[in-house]
Amino acid sequence: MNTTGNTILITGGGSGIGRGLAEAFHKLGNHVIIAGRRKQVLDKTVAANPGMSSAVLDIENAASIRAFATKLIADFPALNAVIHNAGIMRPENLLAQPEGLADAEAIITTNLLGPIRLTAALLPHLEKQPHAAILNVTSGLAFVPLAMTPTYNATKAAIHSYTQALRYQLKSTKVQVIELVPPYVQTELMGSQQASDPRAMPLADYLNETINLLKTQPDATEILVERVKPLRFSEQNGLEKHTAFFNQFNDAMSANH
Repeated sequence: MNTTGNTILITGGGSGIGRGLAEAFHKLGNHVIIAGRRKQVLDKTVAANPGMSSAVLDIENAASIRAFATKLIADFPALNAVIHNAGIMRPENLLAQPEGLADAEAIITTNLLGPIRLTAALLPHLEKQPHAAILNVTSGLAFVPLAMTPTYNATKAAIHSYTQALRYQLKSTKVQVIELVPPYVQTELMGSQQASDPRAMPLADYLNETINLLKTQPDATEILVERVKPLRFSEQNGLEKHTAFFNQFNDAMSANH
């Protein structure tokens, strides 16, 4: 991916990793459009970054995604990249067996159906561009699940699989498909405690390493910072070691929860 001169849509671009990527790409000379549900958050981010644009998007609403894509393309005909970053992460107690599965369904709709629907709506336009890119943000938890967030893990594993299939189907086009795989990062994805958790990678460090990898590896299919590699490649150590790592990882992560 060329890291400058693009018109890039970033979902969930008002906070956390999304805002960090938006500001980084903005500084590199791209026209960045951030999208999300909370207009106030989007407005605050745009005000801090003159020249950046924003658009309200309800990623859970299938009909609104199509309408959003149509207006976006009309407003920004040079659009040639999308970063699917919007996501929610909630703990779930599977032993509680609630009658309703509102959390699980919201996570699936936002994290999995959202990127699939938005990609479908934007792909015909992206295919017409001289060069284009689709970047899907997954997680190290796609490869070593965090037991307390089962549906979140499942959606990220599904997006990893979807990304591989999408890349293969688009191999004869000019649309590059890249997977960003963050580790545990200091954001407020799971609340304010995560933003200062010493076990998590500082957000600025994650962003700097990620942008550097995108600059130096323009043909990469996966962007893996060093901190996420133990998760990404755990299965390569064999089932027994992978299982032991899974147990150790979850014991450590649940110790303070």
